[in-house]
Amino acid sequence: MRMKLLHLAHARSGDKGDTANVGLIALRPEIYPILEREVTAERVKEHFRGICLGPVERFELPNLYALNFLLHNGLGGGGTVSLKTDAQGKTYGAALLRMEIDVPDDVARKLGLSQ
Repeated sequence: MRMKLLHLAHARSGDKGDTANVGLIALRPEIYPILEREVTAERVKEHFRGICLGPVERFELPNLYALNFLLHNGLGGGGTVSLKTDAQGKTYGAALLRMEIDVPDDVARKLGLSQ
């Protein structure tokens, strides 16, 4: 089953210079392994194609059931020099929640995630 991250997690985002920082937090501990398996740095880079011009780093925070992503060269130079509408990357978390991932049907049913 394909499912938007919106149904599996919540997110926060911000900036540090020209790097967007996006945190993805599982809504329930049982969902974290799915996020860990499906939401890779490569997939996040592809999701932000044309926006993130540098590499994407992923950090795992299993004690928080969370993943943190750094999207380098993703803010047009950063808040004070960027001409982007969202120079601080505040909407990047919401944008990541639109990404779709595969959730096995049996796991989705077990977790009550079937749509």
